[in-house]
Amino acid sequence: MSIRKFRQNLLRALGNIFLFNVVSLLCRTLRITVRNQHCIEKLLNEKKSFILAFWHGSMLVPWYVHRNKSLGALISKSKDGELLFRILNKWNYKVIRGSSHIGGSIALGIMVDYARNNTVIAITPDGPRGPERKLKPGAVIAAKRANVPLVLLGVGYRKKKTLKSWDKFEIPMFFSNVNLVYSEPIYINKTNSFEEVTALIEKCEIKLNELQQEASNF
Repeated sequence: MSIRKFRQNLLRALGNIFLFNVVSLLCRTLRITVRNQHCIEKLLNEKKSFILAFWHGSMLVPWYVHRNKSLGALISKSKDGELLFRILNKWNYKVIRGSSHIGGSIALGIMVDYARNNTVIAITPDGPRGPERKLKPGAVIAAKRANVPLVLLGVGYRKKKTLKSWDKFEIPMFFSNVNLVYSEPIYINKTNSFEEVTALIEKCEIKLNELQQEASNF
């Protein structure tokens, strides 16, 4: 085993032991402001499911904020996804393993079944490999097939550390201010053509990036 491989395995082992406690402690110190909360409150109060989408690089706080609400969560089957699985499992998510690369069609089917049975599904639509902030079809297609709305969520951290990863993963600093901005529910007609769905995916990508920019304004 190479030294590099040994270090990677060691870091993952340490992550398995300490990551949940460190992440939970960090998130509890954050000053979180939520805009457009009404956009999801009505759906939740009426016990209606929806697909919630936020970018992979800023996913830490959205996962934390929506914990313990029995949401479904789509995460990859990668080794990094295994670390996230351990955290989300402790936050009482119904974790679905899969991505556009591995187990995608099966994961999409499970998402649709969950959504049809009143489970809100959270997804990072540019994961697990990017490109960064480019919306893949999964979230829109799942919403269309399940006949549920899509809600987009922009996330902004006032003070943060940005990693040199494909998604430029953002870690908020302790006690940082955080903005969350929800979109109005986006409804996808089940009779929409392929061309109409493709155009909607592009519009959702633009909208999510606008929300991200709005959330970053402090």
